[in-house]
Amino acid sequence: MELQNQATSTPKQHIHSKMDICIQNCLDCFRICEQTLAECFKKGGKHVESSHLILLKSCAEICHTSAKFMMMQSQFHTKTCGVCAEVCQACAEDCESMGDDEMMKKCAEMCRKCSQSCSEMSQWDH
Repeated sequence: MELQNQATSTPKQHIHSKMDICIQNCLDCFRICEQTLAECFKKGGKHVESSHLILLKSCAEICHTSAKFMMMQSQFHTKTCGVCAEVCQACAEDCESMGDDEMMKKCAEMCRKCSQSCSEMSQWDH
């Protein structure tokens, strides 16, 4: 019986481990998008175009929401993760389009990482 319990608990532990990683990626992405947003206001110019600022803020908010839904083990977390993956991908592309700015590169990198893990979580079957 103990072998059976170990066998059945391993996939759940693996899923929860992936969820923990995704939660952390969402929280990290939330943080860097908020920091990048503040940096954009300081830089001005193309960095304060409304579409760019809205995308950064949208990304931060959906990342925060997705992390919270996963923490609560909401039945809807796969849906928020799916949207989060899309928004993060769009934000990454937009940040990359800003040029060689170091903050934009870091933001794009984190957005891509979050997009990947959220995409995986959106496929999770309850």
